Amino acid sequence: MQRKIFDILTSAGGLVMVVVLAVAGGLLMWGYSFANSNVHNQLAQQAIVFPTRAEFAQAKPGTEITPGMLPYLLKYAGQPLTTGAQAEAYADHFIAVHLSEMPLGGVYSKVSAASRANPTNTALAAEVTTSFQGTTLRGLLLEAYGFSEFALIAFWAGIAAFVLAVVMALLVAFGFWHARRTPASAELVVHTEPVVPVAA
Repeated sequence: MQRKIFDILTSAGGLVMVVVLAVAGGLLMWGYSFANSNVHNQLAQQAIVFPTRAEFAQAKPGTEITPGMLPYLLKYAGQPLTTGAQAEAYADHFIAVHLSEMPLGGVYSKVSAASRANPTNTALAAEVTTSFQGTTLRGLLLEAYGFSEFALIAFWAGIAAFVLAVVMALLVAFGFWHARRTPASAELVVHTEPVVPVAA
């Protein structure tokens, strides 16, 4: 095969890869933008606001804000909950803490089973409602966090696709440049080792 033709064919294949990578990068960035804005909008509608810095300063064991929450929540003091990272922090270090302080650790299935076994216990019936609401809100917040992580993965994958597209475009340009400089008579040479006859 002529070297010029080989260069043109491989460069054309590389050009296809550039287009594929650019399209993939664009779709990944669109996915990131869609998921990220959707998470933000859904969380913003809940109108959850972190306790203020003054409230965090009053943290005491057994109260609404415990000292164990501070390393995870203090940085968000007074802010509205609108991001996946905030949702994860609130779910795991605020709601989960209060659920764990409830009877039976606030686990809905256990509290519900105990309430059904004692139908006249009104305090336990109220715990069922609280456990259900807390567990549901925590689950929804963690789901938002999960989608925000998918968005972040899509963002970095999109950047990687664009970087690879640029690298491939440079290689394609070099390939076409090399094809223009290669004489039409040049052949693609494949070097092989000479066969040495074995003495009988």
